[in-house]
Amino acid sequence: MRAQGPAALLVTAALLVSCHPPPDLMPPKPPPAHAAAGVLLEGLTWQEAERVLGPDAVVVLPIGAASKEHGPHLKLANDYTMAQYLMRRVVADAKIVVAPTLSYHYYPAFVNYPGSTTLRLETARDLTIDVVKSLARHGPRRFYALNTGVSTVRPLAQVQEALAKEGILFRYTDLLEAMSPIEKEVSQQVRGTHADEIETSMMLYIAPHSVDMSKAVKDDSADSPERKGPLVRRPDEQGLYSPTGTWGDPTLATRAKGERVTEALVAALLRDIEAVRTAALPAAADGTLRP
Repeated sequence: MRAQGPAALLVTAALLVSCHPPPDLMPPKPPPAHAAAGVLLEGLTWQEAERVLGPDAVVVLPIGAASKEHGPHLKLANDYTMAQYLMRRVVADAKIVVAPTLSYHYYPAFVNYPGSTTLRLETARDLTIDVVKSLARHGPRRFYALNTGVSTVRPLAQVQEALAKEGILFRYTDLLEAMSPIEKEVSQQVRGTHADEIETSMMLYIAPHSVDMSKAVKDDSADSPERKGPLVRRPDEQGLYSPTGTWGDPTLATRAKGERVTEALVAALLRDIEAVRTAALPAAADGTLRP
């Protein structure tokens, strides 16, 4: 081995740090090494799908925007990344069939920011109904939308009502309700709901490489709580004024907070899924209980 000078030693040290990042930058522990309890539909043939899509199956449909603004410090694919992570966590421990993630849905509050996409409410509703009914025709009657949005609750409530008329049970994640207890314990920001302390903390735990904390800024204009509507980039527009696209204080985010919130959310998702498994199926509009 040749002797190394100071410059070479610095390079070696840098390489060691890059290979062994500090604890705050390390990703969370992966799901347990045991075989997954559930299965990903996209990895099956149609013959294999036929065997798992029986009347007793619980089908999980992840929903996460692949292109929606999340301030200057988080990627447009933030929700998609979150949905994929949560999906991997629940499929590891729950006997479910996971359908491919819906990466476009109803996000009208963010269209003032380049790169953000939304479907019309009716389109998002009908898209979800069509996916569920396509799978339900082969047997399943129990569906759960692993939902990473807030505005998405509106079309999903309509999906639930429409599918119930056909004897199909459909439930979905209400993030505000599921995360409220743990948020009260860890949150320090005065207000926030988007790319804020909580969401940024979760991403520091789930995918730290996707977060640039040097660009995180507090953005919750004092007059905006009295205003309603979508986030807007100019103070003279109707809505919540946010020049950054953030609503809250992401500078308060930490990986430790993210771990607590994320693990609490995973536990809530698993409880929701088991509730879907044991709930009574709705009666169809014609009064019969569909098989």
